[in-house]
Amino acid sequence: MKLLVIGGSYFYGRVFVMEAAKEHEITVWNRGTYSMETFGVRQIKGDRHESAAGCEEDYDAVIDFCAYAPGDVKDTLELLTGNIGQYVFISTVDVYERDAAVMKSEDTPFEERVIAGEAGSYIAGKTALERELIEGCGARGIPYTVLRPAILYGPYNYAPRESAYIQMLLLNHALPRFTDAQGRFQFVYVKDAAQAIIACLGNERAYGQAYNVCGEEILTYARFFNTLRAVAQPEDLEGLAEVPFTVEQAAAQGVPVPFPATAAETHLCDNTKGKAELGLVYTDFEEGMRRTYRAFRNVYVQ
Repeated sequence: MKLLVIGGSYFYGRVFVMEAAKEHEITVWNRGTYSMETFGVRQIKGDRHESAAGCEEDYDAVIDFCAYAPGDVKDTLELLTGNIGQYVFISTVDVYERDAAVMKSEDTPFEERVIAGEAGSYIAGKTALERELIEGCGARGIPYTVLRPAILYGPYNYAPRESAYIQMLLLNHALPRFTDAQGRFQFVYVKDAAQAIIACLGNERAYGQAYNVCGEEILTYARFFNTLRAVAQPEDLEGLAEVPFTVEQAAAQGVPVPFPATAAETHLCDNTKGKAELGLVYTDFEEGMRRTYRAFRNVYVQ
């Protein structure tokens, strides 16, 4: 298939391009911060709000990794004048209304309340863009698919989440222990999330559908840290200190708290639909963390 990837040089997009380039003809359209040409793809530098010069061809699918603000999808559809066989939009499970007691399915209502801060802007943007996608693709008769991943983890993750704790373990020989963390959360290994996109491409069953993309395990901070110690090499654990913190103390001292820490922040989603309709499978969390730890260890330990 002939694919146009918008973004595609950072974490999730980068891994997707690496996987999909084995079988598909890929053009990557982004600001050109990182070269992707070594993966055998064509790279076009550009901004969706300015020009799509070089991208006006026909594509079997467009995969949009970096639409965040209202207008991003609308502007893209206006600039891409060729035929588009499918538009795959990468959204997030965070679009669902905040209710810690409810396991969210793809039919769960969106969050409509105004949430302060950067997280609130992100949620509002993705929610608006899903609606924009439906309207814009409907007007042009373009089939669309929405993927809503949970917390992504794995090699190449530039966000200071699991890598921050791996770095603490390796360089500071310490890990926090949150004494009052009650939050629960879900991860998805980045390669599994990339395969979810591939499973949607040209798949008529996925047209007009949204899918949660999240691993099988429901995690806590205690489970996360236990897994991290389990995948570490024995020599890395020698002299490892476990430092107790309340969540409030950690935040005050600059200790990362990147995952839901309170019971009220718990946000869990059902992955049944994607497994049943797309055949999605998920890497065991310990195995995924083992691969992730190995990759980051090669970075931090020379």
